[in-house]
Amino acid sequence: MTEPAFESVKPRIDAAVNAADPVTIAKQVKAALQDALRGDGLNLPAKFREARSDTYARRLLHRDDEGRYTVVVMTWGPGQGTALHDHAGIWCVECVVDGEMDVTQYDLIGQSAGGYRFEERSHVTAARGSAGCLIPPFEYHTLANSRADGASVTLHVYGGEMTHCHVFEPSGAGAYRRVTRQLSYHE
Repeated sequence: MTEPAFESVKPRIDAAVNAADPVTIAKQVKAALQDALRGDGLNLPAKFREARSDTYARRLLHRDDEGRYTVVVMTWGPGQGTALHDHAGIWCVECVVDGEMDVTQYDLIGQSAGGYRFEERSHVTAARGSAGCLIPPFEYHTLANSRADGASVTLHVYGGEMTHCHVFEPSGAGAYRRVTRQLSYHE
């Protein structure tokens, strides 16, 4: 079922995911989301804006009937964020619906004996209407609510159903170990 808040942008995303390559898809989805935010086309119901005290909330907004994409709303309380992670090979477009998010992208610069090495590529504080694309193999990043006084809300369009990702945990001497994390939705 599609939430009314998504109805205005859904036709553009449906058309975008028919493109031949992930780069074109991501650019078109990003443009659609930014246009919707300029026109307040992503006015989400209150249940999607509620922060959780224990972790950021991950809520399903829309699942494409053909399995081409899913749309997930994440609500981040003050100080909540992610570990360094990938998107398990799935393209993604993320946008800030409300608040501000710190977004840090990383490049994988080495892998040996189960250890991974990363280098920070960019860091931005993204405000409402900001959007970015993750297209494998460039899919490593962290996200964190940069507001100390309230929640931030982001919307993520994934090129399929993202049921897991790989989290990279520091293992010493600048290396990380990769751990598979199963993902689920909240209420």
